[in-house]
Amino acid sequence: MRHHVFTIALLACSALTLGSCRHKDLWYEENSRMDVYVVFDWRNAPDAQPESMMAYFYPADGSQELTYTFADREGGHASVPAGTYCGIGLNGDTSYRLGIRNTETPDGFEVYTKDAHELEGYGLQARSLPRAEESAEERMALTPDMVWSDRQDNIELPDDFEGTRYITFYPEEIVCHYTVDILDVENIDNLHGASVDATLSGMAEGYLHGKRSTTDVAVTMPFTLKPETAERSMHAEFLTFGECDTNKVRHMLTVYMYLTDGSKWYKTIDVSDQVSTAPDPRHVHIVVRGLELPKIISGSGGFIPDVDEWRDISIDLPM
Repeated sequence: MRHHVFTIALLACSALTLGSCRHKDLWYEENSRMDVYVVFDWRNAPDAQPESMMAYFYPADGSQELTYTFADREGGHASVPAGTYCGIGLNGDTSYRLGIRNTETPDGFEVYTKDAHELEGYGLQARSLPRAEESAEERMALTPDMVWSDRQDNIELPDDFEGTRYITFYPEEIVCHYTVDILDVENIDNLHGASVDATLSGMAEGYLHGKRSTTDVAVTMPFTLKPETAERSMHAEFLTFGECDTNKVRHMLTVYMYLTDGSKWYKTIDVSDQVSTAPDPRHVHIVVRGLELPKIISGSGGFIPDVDEWRDISIDLPM
């Protein structure tokens, strides 16, 4: 009899203990989640075709952010706890070029470009290239991919709401389109290869989605120019995050050229005025005229890479 009494008492104690251990957060998670439909409205970028989208929700109480991924550019369903949020929506199909960091707070949320170790045209090692004095200490960083994003504040998800709650983001393009044209190139036939390496310094290394502004760390971004022999010109198009938001620095365009005799030449041009005073900062067109390449001595032999050190083309260019 005493044994049965002990067993009953133990079971009662266990039930009481289990009941008291049911954490309030568990109840919150199980009973206060809402069916939310996240909508990405593309009225600000109608031609955008991202492969996937992401939404970050930041609770007003400062607790950990919630992340959701959608395979459809239009959005989709998500189960979100009731509460008040700040939200950031952006495309999730970025390549190896971009990284995301500091996502713990909406104001710190940053997309940035990763290191460029090797240039794409000639396969030059970034660390071995001559640099303009103004940008010698800048990190060599890859140009970004396309990025679209939007921020929405004061998203209310009341726990007594019935049905599906819709949350709408209006993504817009946050990158800048840069075009470079080098015109009236003398002796362009002496260029070796189908593309020419170049860099542009003083570019912002990242973009703060929450603040809707670029970062203040300047980097140098490499890109390739395509020579057009018949037009005696070189042309390039690439993306950047634009200038730093408050850290205004000079912008140096450097072109690295192999000639058919194996010699290596470079030319640095200050294009700060063209970048900083562009009529549309999101669409910057840089034009350089009158680049004169060295003449090739007849019978000097075929292309022999890495024969000479880099030599500067010391001429004044009309801008």
